[in-house]
Amino acid sequence: MSTEETSTLDNLSIGGGRGYLRIATEEAYAWPGMYELYRKQLREESNPDIGFNSLVGYFLGSDHPQPKKVVERLQDASDLRIEDMNRAGIDHQILGITAPGTQILDAKDGAYVAKCTNDVLAEVCQLHPTRFSALAAVSFEQSDAGAAELDRAVTHLGLKGVLTNSHIRGRYLDDPDFFPLLEKCVELDVPLYLHPSTPPNAMIQPMREAGLDGAVYGFGVETGFHLLRMITSGLFDKLPSLRVVVGHLGEALPFWLDRIDHMHAKQVAAERYESIKPLMKKPSEYFRTNIWITTSGMPTTKPIMFVRDMVGPERVMYAMDYPYQYELEEVVEQDNLPIPLEEKKDFFENTARKVFNLTF
Repeated sequence: MSTEETSTLDNLSIGGGRGYLRIATEEAYAWPGMYELYRKQLREESNPDIGFNSLVGYFLGSDHPQPKKVVERLQDASDLRIEDMNRAGIDHQILGITAPGTQILDAKDGAYVAKCTNDVLAEVCQLHPTRFSALAAVSFEQSDAGAAELDRAVTHLGLKGVLTNSHIRGRYLDDPDFFPLLEKCVELDVPLYLHPSTPPNAMIQPMREAGLDGAVYGFGVETGFHLLRMITSGLFDKLPSLRVVVGHLGEALPFWLDRIDHMHAKQVAAERYESIKPLMKKPSEYFRTNIWITTSGMPTTKPIMFVRDMVGPERVMYAMDYPYQYELEEVVEQDNLPIPLEEKKDFFENTARKVFNLTF
């Protein structure tokens, strides 16, 4: 163990004085024009998606100070955000389009929002290269067009990957229609960040009735299900170089890996499901070859240490989930993880640099 100083609220600062920079890898941004399209849909009651109406309707329609503060900060990528970062000791944020992103819009509006978002994010990163990097937004309605926008965002704008807010109107990335976009990720050697959104209509109703459809439970259930579908479909066997990053300590999947391996093997042997075929590896092994995990919204020591043990410490890196979850105490707790300084530098900085090809 290192004998480094214990972190406290009083000594949170940027600049790497503790032996590492803090790179936060799942930090949300909303281009204001996207919210105008959302407001139009809400006014016209033209969107049948239960989760959209529940989540976006709350954040854009509530007079409560907490959602109003979140929406204000989501749209800021300058003074307010940097001030909050400085206060929390966050040296660098990787920005990505907030949920539900383009995935509630038609092809035309989705492509428009993606292009405008990427242009703004690129400008922000150019203005503040040591403070911000960003992941591209794309429209998933036309996968070839989405792949083309990803290519533009990476090769011309310098963005570092792509973010998907989980399902696309109830469809998942194991669908062959999305293969060109995933192939583009491999071709460009950039990761895909699998970020939560509200569950689709086919899943959400009993969660909504119980008030459990959002970040408290529904987000994690739906996103973990999405990632597991990608694994069991054989997607990583078809694209062995595909890199996926998932937040919230893996959306609970690391806690289920032993059981998933056991039951998946039984299902393969029984030939019960047409969709369950033999894989080249155990499901759990893809977490050590293709998947990285961040701590967004899951900042406490015991689960972090468990997940590091389950998937390997080199697979787990820091995230805050700003501005949805902005608690300085959570930075302090992760500063004080019971691991050596060299591993802490990997956790906060080096792994993110490698996965997202950061060069600042």
